[in-house]
Amino acid sequence: MAPMLSSEKTAAVLRRTARVSVDLLLVLAMTTVALWLVGKMWSVVWPLAVGLLLTTLTWPATRFLRRHGWRPAPAASLVTVLFLVLFAGIVALIAVPVASQSGELTKGVVAGIQQLREWAAGPPLNIDDAQITHGLDAAVDRVQNSAGSVVTAFGTGVSAVANGVVTAVLALFLMFFFLKDGTRFLPWLTRQLPGRLATDVPAVATRCWQTLGTFVRSQALVGLIDAVFIGIGLWILGVPLVLPLAVLTFVSAFVPIVGAFFAGFVAVLIALVSNGLTDALIVLAIIVVVQQLEGNVFQPMIQSRGLGLHATVVLLVVVLGGNLAGVVGSLLAVPVAALTAVIWNYLRAQLEEPAEQEEPVDGPAADEPSGGATATA
Repeated sequence: MAPMLSSEKTAAVLRRTARVSVDLLLVLAMTTVALWLVGKMWSVVWPLAVGLLLTTLTWPATRFLRRHGWRPAPAASLVTVLFLVLFAGIVALIAVPVASQSGELTKGVVAGIQQLREWAAGPPLNIDDAQITHGLDAAVDRVQNSAGSVVTAFGTGVSAVANGVVTAVLALFLMFFFLKDGTRFLPWLTRQLPGRLATDVPAVATRCWQTLGTFVRSQALVGLIDAVFIGIGLWILGVPLVLPLAVLTFVSAFVPIVGAFFAGFVAVLIALVSNGLTDALIVLAIIVVVQQLEGNVFQPMIQSRGLGLHATVVLLVVVLGGNLAGVVGSLLAVPVAALTAVIWNYLRAQLEEPAEQEEPVDGPAADEPSGGATATA
């Protein structure tokens, strides 16, 4: 006769499964409420996040000055000013060469458009000037008919730029105050929390801070790798503005997806208008290869090693963050996942049961005195 299921064991398993399911639903509900609150406070959360990331980037210089006798306020002020000067220098390094060669670039753009028209007029497309003119007229009519949508989109873009400027200014001020008074935060937090929280929360905060620093340094290393390889490719092909394009590639590495797309588009466009279609295609191939190596090899390896996350986890969280919140989600996905892992590992370590001591071994050896007591006796 085949064995039958135990009704008591089955009922116990079902009850346990129901309790676990209810617990999971409660956790998901609390997570949803927390994310909703973050969304409501996003105008404060986003500058705070940017300020923290900038602070992790500039804190080593501030720490160096403070260890050499500088007061917190002068050290934070000097580092903030140097950061602004460095940022302005990077902008000038990109803008000045581009402005000095704007005339040549304009002529190249016109010549490139003419080449595209001649290529489109020949086989296999065989598009004549009348068709091109008709297409331009149709595009103009469509823009005119959707003037309201264009104005709305323009207003949205202006609003986004204004919000970005406000966010940048607020993040800069937050960076200054974090550099100046950041070391006082954990002692203050310890005094405000009761009992065991006074130990656990500062410990988790310290680990999270170290993880954020690792993330920023890994992003900088990945951006440097991209800038070096793409810069070497542009230099070999003789593309102008190699240094500004390399700097632009490095800076854009801190903005996933859109940053790489924008830097690559600028490099291909300059190669097209200065060197021709063949070199532009070669530049495009170089950028695609470097971006694939960066996204699938360098970035997962560097971030997984530095953040304690598996390379697969890094790839998945970037994709998930991009789908949920676009560019901002891609930017914050990896540090959020790393901070979550830090908190989980700390909680798991606190919840683990202490290892049981081994039972003493019965036998003659257990009765012998240790440390040569027999010989002494």
